[in-house]
Amino acid sequence: MKLKKLLPLLLALCLLPAACGKAPADGGATLTVMGKPMDLKKSYMTRVFDRYEQATGVKIVPVPIDDSAFEDTAAKALASGKGPDILMHFHNADLDAFDVEKDFLPLTDQLWVEELTEGARAYCTDARGDLLGLPFWESSVSGCYYNKTVLDSLGLRPASTQAEFNALCAALKEAGMTPLCWPADGCAWMIQFALDPLFADDPENLAAINENKLSYADLPQVADMFTWIDAAYKAGWMGSDSMTTGWDQIGPVMASGDAVMTFIWDTWFYTDFTPGKYSMDDFALMPVFLNTTDAGTYEGGNLNMMMINKNSPNVDTALDFLAFCASPENYNAAFEGISTVSCFVHQTTNIQSHMVTDAQSSLASRERASTASSRIRGYKNDDVVSIVRELFSGMISPQEAVAHLDASRLRQTAPAS
Repeated sequence: MKLKKLLPLLLALCLLPAACGKAPADGGATLTVMGKPMDLKKSYMTRVFDRYEQATGVKIVPVPIDDSAFEDTAAKALASGKGPDILMHFHNADLDAFDVEKDFLPLTDQLWVEELTEGARAYCTDARGDLLGLPFWESSVSGCYYNKTVLDSLGLRPASTQAEFNALCAALKEAGMTPLCWPADGCAWMIQFALDPLFADDPENLAAINENKLSYADLPQVADMFTWIDAAYKAGWMGSDSMTTGWDQIGPVMASGDAVMTFIWDTWFYTDFTPGKYSMDDFALMPVFLNTTDAGTYEGGNLNMMMINKNSPNVDTALDFLAFCASPENYNAAFEGISTVSCFVHQTTNIQSHMVTDAQSSLASRERASTASSRIRGYKNDDVVSIVRELFSGMISPQEAVAHLDASRLRQTAPAS
């Protein structure tokens, strides 16, 4: 079994010297871009690769690494001096596998930074204030997507405060409906939405928890969150089958009207939602209310960044490629017809959902960069799933859930023995 698990890693490492070579057989210049196979195959990535090759003659060489071996392979390649010119990565906890300061070039001073939207720039900026990469990706807005057709039929209105959301859930339950689809079977992103305001709004909290000078237990809002989730589950606001509802069940539940609201993102409606009794046109957007901030919150998109290997012999070419990607002419060609919130200020050819555009005034004051899952050291989604399931099963109290969340964080950041 151990050999089977090592084979993908060994194979990938064996391929690296050839994949990351400086020149193709015809002797022209090359630029290697390492990423996960499905990421490198995205249409907007292949479009911009092709445009750059045609414009410059530089050959873009994708270096695909399977998901299961990605961080290990990429980190070892960089450490050995055989790393790619560009690495594609999300700004999440998996980035801890790398020595970011040693391996990657800060991009804060690049002229194209002004092309980034505020949210995209914030997502790619680390705690030191360095811009880690160019966010060239599809973006989304996470919030509470609700069935406006159902609310209208009952004479109910979307919420703008936590108290109004509580009242809305109670009214829907009283009307015989399941207020909220909460997929407790393997899904955990809902918790990060609730935690974002505590750390995005207060960078001192983020720095302190990452230095182990602060714990979740020191922030009363974390206990408030688990207390609300526990009470909502017990009140039936999440229905009777939350524990068996996973990713594949969210779409059917929402399309049938079996639940009225869910905490998710707009691109999900384009990629994973199949219309039933209700279609995408029946839905609208309001903030997530999980008892950590009274006005609610939205989370901006998680973005794949192109990061430059500062030790590459092709740094200048890599910088030129990123500047090419950040040009309006090129990113608009790449993202034409793609469903995404704009990552660039002059992005015009992408499709934006009516749900997001209709909520712009609310988004302007309540949207936050994805922070909890991307910037809290030791944040582990799988552990969050287990904690919520234990809470729903009555195995732990809300206060114990907070303690378990802290224990998970400390486990992930403990020095290797």
